[in-house]
Amino acid sequence: MKEKVIIVGAGLGGLATGLRLAKEGYEVEFLEKNDKAGGRLNQIKKDGFTFDTGPSFFSMSYIFKEFAEKCGLRLPFEFIELDPLYSVNFSGEDKTYFLYKDIHKLAKQFQDVEPDFEQKMEKYLQKSAQLFNDTVDIVIKRNFDSYLDYFLALIKVNPVHLPILFKTFWEHVNDYFTSKEAREIISLVAFFLGRTPFDTMGIYSLLSHVEFRHDGYYNVKGGMYKIVEGMLEELSKLDVKFHYETEIVDYHAENQQIVSLKDAQGNFWKANKFVINADAALFRSEVMKYKKFSEEKLDKMEWTMGYLTFYLGLKCKLPQVNHHNYFLGSNYEQYASNILQNPSTLEKPYYYVNVVSKYNPECAPEGCESLFFVCPVPNLKYKADWSDRDKIVNSIIDDFSQRIKKDISTEIISKTIFTPQEWQDKFSLYRGSGLGLSHKFTQIGAFRPKNHDEKHDNLFYVGASTIPGAGLPMAVISAELVVERILANSR
Repeated sequence: MKEKVIIVGAGLGGLATGLRLAKEGYEVEFLEKNDKAGGRLNQIKKDGFTFDTGPSFFSMSYIFKEFAEKCGLRLPFEFIELDPLYSVNFSGEDKTYFLYKDIHKLAKQFQDVEPDFEQKMEKYLQKSAQLFNDTVDIVIKRNFDSYLDYFLALIKVNPVHLPILFKTFWEHVNDYFTSKEAREIISLVAFFLGRTPFDTMGIYSLLSHVEFRHDGYYNVKGGMYKIVEGMLEELSKLDVKFHYETEIVDYHAENQQIVSLKDAQGNFWKANKFVINADAALFRSEVMKYKKFSEEKLDKMEWTMGYLTFYLGLKCKLPQVNHHNYFLGSNYEQYASNILQNPSTLEKPYYYVNVVSKYNPECAPEGCESLFFVCPVPNLKYKADWSDRDKIVNSIIDDFSQRIKKDISTEIISKTIFTPQEWQDKFSLYRGSGLGLSHKFTQIGAFRPKNHDEKHDNLFYVGASTIPGAGLPMAVISAELVVERILANSR
């Protein structure tokens, strides 16, 4: 008789876990709070437009390919490599920097501000590659059974990297570059971890190696939600069941085993094993009621920033705007270093714009454009009141219009806004923290909430706030690690 596994939450980590387990012969069933799968990797269809709600590109494509191979199938979505990776524009400047993977081509754009950029970049990327090669397999792609196990793994990391543990990303970048432009552009990748270059460890400069040398970034043909749709199609072939609008609020346990989970409607769901794809820390707090994860304890943990995202449908085309764009204000350092404590820094924001319809015309009506804006902002702990959201959004729209020399405010025919409040309510993110727990030293590896429960032998966790951390490839690795746990538990 097949063992049954219930997975709570149908984000990418949960979907990948379910697909692997179904291929291993388990009976898999999903319980999802919302009316469709995907978690933060979701989609809005409105007024004839289609928008990706969260991630708009991804890295480490080989992680997805390896996953598909383990499942014995072809990757169920198509992707296209980005080059340039993205563009960057500074406030008050007409010049736009294009982040080419060809470093010689990239360097030509910095001749006026950093003439020896190419040599500096090569040296910086060499260090980034060493960090990546010396840490990823040892620290990121494995389970840890104890703190001792974790420290024994860390000892295997080349000690030459020890000094960087005591530097921020910004400090590390400053060791290599002198111009404001180079420092700010190279440090942008720290924002992808949900914090800023000023409070992200320098060791994460390994992400620059991922960007420029190792694998780059990729668009998904048809939009990012095609990843979810492809996974759902494969899961349907394996008779995996989904129950939407089903929120888990309680559980019943006997002899260190979860017997059933209870949903908000009073229904009980039974299985042999349970996997939680909701936030690993928050679920332990709200559902499991563990003292170690009380609200007081959660507040003492370090969480990622919030995100103000908004989705615009325009009745015009924007040929002058690239697919992936970063717009930096004149106060990057002040803004980034104070973002969580000082909401007033939103006056001159840093923001990202994705024109999803540029290479996916089906995402907008003919002659129209689908735009996705992301602005990092304080989470609800630091800014609880978002009644000024329209004022902030309008200021960003005005700034964007000035940058591209076209007023888009009169072209808007569809608008949707998510503040950290919406992100908290829709996706159960603690205080609207966009990527869950941050990646400071005491919240990574064995210090991160475990992917197996402390008290119940048949309860497991997958996703951003457990190991290894946030990001689409990390969600797939997280699935691989939890499947490893479950298979070992079944023997």
